[in-house]
Amino acid sequence: MEWEATLGDQVQLPRLSYLPVLLPRLHAFFQSQLINADVIPYDGWFSFEEVPLKWQYPLGLLHDLFSGAPPHQPRKAGTNAQSDDGDAKNQLPWQLFVHFSEWPESSLVRPDAEGKVLHDAFINAVKEADFLRNGTAKGIMSLSREDSTELWNAVQQHDFSKYNPISKKLLHAQGAPLRHIPLKVYLPSSPTASEPTSGHLRVVQSLVTPKATGSRDPQTVGTTLHSLLPTLFPTRRTPIFAKAVLHGVVLPMGASVEELMRTAAYLDGWLHLAIVMIG
Repeated sequence: MEWEATLGDQVQLPRLSYLPVLLPRLHAFFQSQLINADVIPYDGWFSFEEVPLKWQYPLGLLHDLFSGAPPHQPRKAGTNAQSDDGDAKNQLPWQLFVHFSEWPESSLVRPDAEGKVLHDAFINAVKEADFLRNGTAKGIMSLSREDSTELWNAVQQHDFSKYNPISKKLLHAQGAPLRHIPLKVYLPSSPTASEPTSGHLRVVQSLVTPKATGSRDPQTVGTTLHSLLPTLFPTRRTPIFAKAVLHGVVLPMGASVEELMRTAAYLDGWLHLAIVMIG
């Protein structure tokens, strides 16, 4: 049986947020129509075109990977080309399905009733990013329990007045030289035995230093992708087969990854780059 219900005109969630933040609200809205009355909010999961969406990924990353919306292409100064923002707007709202049964065990880790798994997944990502940046996780480990809880609450509430003071303690650790850039690259992949359906991703991660290897020049998007994925990015300056997208925007190949980390990282401290094929 298929049915539809409207939750207002649409649900708005920031790109920096996570889909499970919506589950209590959606569960309350659909509860009267659920067959199983014992279902709890975190029994819910989301899909797009029958692809289960990994709840531990930021919403903006999921949108860049799966929605099909064209990323915004920054234009060079002096050009008069018309904006493609209208095309991007035509892709909104992003229509997802929420399910409260038939959990896809082979694709998604199941959260617990209290949401502790969600909290732990986020904090573990923050710890890993902290360790890569500084060579130690003392920053996140030294946070008080109140700060750790406040950090996750701020993410769920999208409250930067609470998030920023705690995040600055981690991102700008005094006396700790920056060692590596927390960066993950996501690209489409072929089906595997564990995930035989569509929507597979290959996640590429390596130690990315602030300076290019053997040089004093800043590490750029181009030098990083050429090192990690030389087949897709055979040159450091020009995207030929694919382009990197962050927050819905195609990244210039010459952009400094350190600068991106400090100004455009997701709330877990990572640069999550979606790879979109050209053509």
